[in-house]
Amino acid sequence: MSRAQPTLWDDQRTTLPEAIDMTAQSLQAYGPQHDHWAIAYSGGKDSSATLTVIMHLIETGRVIPPKSLTVCYADTRMELIPLAHAAQQMMARLRAQGIDVRIAVAPMDLRLLVYMLGRGVPPPSNSFRWCTRQIKVEPMQAVLAEMLFSTPGTILMLTGVRIGESAVRDARIALSCGKDGAECGQGWYQEVLPEAAGIRGRIATLAPILHWRVCQVWDWLMFEAPALGWPTTDIAVAYGGDEAAEINARTGCTGCPLASRDVALETVLKNPAWAYLAPLSGLKPLFRDLRLPQWRLRKPGVDAEGKVAAGKNKQRMGPITLDGRRMGLERVLGIQARCNEAAANLGRPLVDLINPEEEARIHELIAAETWPQGWDGDEPTGDVPLDLVYRDGLVQPLLVR
Repeated sequence: MSRAQPTLWDDQRTTLPEAIDMTAQSLQAYGPQHDHWAIAYSGGKDSSATLTVIMHLIETGRVIPPKSLTVCYADTRMELIPLAHAAQQMMARLRAQGIDVRIAVAPMDLRLLVYMLGRGVPPPSNSFRWCTRQIKVEPMQAVLAEMLFSTPGTILMLTGVRIGESAVRDARIALSCGKDGAECGQGWYQEVLPEAAGIRGRIATLAPILHWRVCQVWDWLMFEAPALGWPTTDIAVAYGGDEAAEINARTGCTGCPLASRDVALETVLKNPAWAYLAPLSGLKPLFRDLRLPQWRLRKPGVDAEGKVAAGKNKQRMGPITLDGRRMGLERVLGIQARCNEAAANLGRPLVDLINPEEEARIHELIAAETWPQGWDGDEPTGDVPLDLVYRDGLVQPLLVR
């Protein structure tokens, strides 16, 4: 049998201790340049590994702690229950250690389910992806801006960005590797975050586990971190348990409307301890139904006087109807109630898709007949036959009315 073709990387695969050493070197190189650190924490595998390994390196004296350390948790209100449950346990331990933990959550009217079922904005899609910016990025920027207003100097933002997590992300890393004097192998260091109110130029970012392989992330979360007292074993459930490294699933919001399959939830439900969450499988079909013409308004393309509307997409589909929102709210609350009834019987964590304040706000917005900008609510529904209006303004009347 012939020997395998040699590669440039033969004998260069790092072990976990070596990967941790490189993380420590990265923090030692760039950490002292900033008095204040903030760790971006989502509850996923990479951010959990980043958070716990940084805490370990500080606690063991391998990295000099900053003057202040803040953990910023991105709460989308739609996280997978095992991840959300583990995040609550992690934050409880951090607070017990005196760490400043801040929750980055969208304002009430901009939260995903309130925005959809209250204001009527249709579920996000790959052509209208409003969710990530609105429920994750902007709330985190708001927390950072608040920190900067009360903190002199600069802040080092520590993230769980890692090569191999996605092809798009890898391309961005390749284009920016070495920016601002960073050296390859020292972590992805940049001195500027994207434009945001009051924070440009005052925050640097560092990805201290950029070089970690997925197997090293899992070795840390499943064995090393739990041995140090961190509640990270539950995180593996959302990624496949003992087969997490092989599955290498990515997680997002429960029932994510952008994914063709909710692989993460399917994986969670295979675990007997979390099987009671099976009703959550109904979220994805609901989001699909809310895109149907019968639950949407549609621009007619011409006004009452026969004047053709401006713009290219003259008969575009629009917001969810009031009846569609009531239907959606009833279904989400039903899903939540079925999960929580089983959770109460089993003594398991509860589901919190829509809390009482959010439910009350959704009812208020529906009662006020709230519509997105540019819509009045008197447009026809998407399933009503209309004269066809082309982009150039030509109108093809219906043959049968």
